[in-house]
Amino acid sequence: MSAIVAVENLVKRFSEDVLAVDNISFTVDEGEVFGFLGPNGAGKSTTINMLTTLLKPTSGKAIVAGFDLAHQQDEVRKVIGLVPQDLTVDDELSGRENMYLQADLYGVDRDRAKRDIEDLLHVVNLEEAADRRVKTYSGGMRKRLELAEGLIHHPRILFLDEPTLGLDIQTRVAIWDYIKDLKAKHNITVFLTTHYLEEADGLCDRIAIIDRGKIVALDTPTALKRSVGGDVIDLIVDGTADFSEAIRQADGVLDVKREDMAYRIKAVKGEGSIPKVLQAVSSQGGNVTSVSLSRPSLDQAFLEYTGRSMRDAEQSGGFDRAAAARASKRRR
Repeated sequence: MSAIVAVENLVKRFSEDVLAVDNISFTVDEGEVFGFLGPNGAGKSTTINMLTTLLKPTSGKAIVAGFDLAHQQDEVRKVIGLVPQDLTVDDELSGRENMYLQADLYGVDRDRAKRDIEDLLHVVNLEEAADRRVKTYSGGMRKRLELAEGLIHHPRILFLDEPTLGLDIQTRVAIWDYIKDLKAKHNITVFLTTHYLEEADGLCDRIAIIDRGKIVALDTPTALKRSVGGDVIDLIVDGTADFSEAIRQADGVLDVKREDMAYRIKAVKGEGSIPKVLQAVSSQGGNVTSVSLSRPSLDQAFLEYTGRSMRDAEQSGGFDRAAAARASKRRR
């Protein structure tokens, strides 16, 4: 496959103190679904905003569909579609009017726009609501309209920034079924971020994990899960004593990581290693209060490379780089 996106040493610095994207390099193959995962503030949206010409990179190079991001921004905009995190549809217009407005902005011929708008409204199941004002739409309907708008000009690359965040499961499934259909029928390239790791696992050909502005892993979902290196045993032991070395000596244990009373243990076969691990802790006077076993998963891989599960990363809120940038400007 040939690369439709090629990023080389891309950097975005908002201020001296805020480095949002730190010298990242990667390629996206034409026709693939490319996942871009990371906790809040990791640099996901900043990267998408640069690749879609909404932000100017501080340094580095990016080629999008053969066009240089630094010198051919108009050409880049013509070949990409974008469904952003924040809804951008006009509440006072109808769904159909929003679609025509988007088509006009992209310079789509009116006859072609009319035909394609009807097709897209059918695909996203908004035919019956097409002439209602968008302010009467539910959140899922608005997101489906955004998706249709992003496709009105037949882009070669579709950027989806958290496209299903907050939607009900039925709407999420419908959107992802449509994304699969787009890839199968039109070979469209999809670049997406999502908080739902099961979606990324099932949809993406490859996934990049970004943390603190750096890409820390990039591979297929299968390879990323395999990189965890075995089953994972999570253990909680009372007290402040460190049992890491005793656990490490147990048969089948590959690695041990400790944080306070919690131990994360990699093992070749978890079910066989648990009794040996418990015995090792007990022999040193430890009292195990909790033990659980999990098979390699994308969430485990995310934890491996970022030190946090996706759920914990999002609950903690992460680091709001945009807010930090605004605060830095105020200080100056």
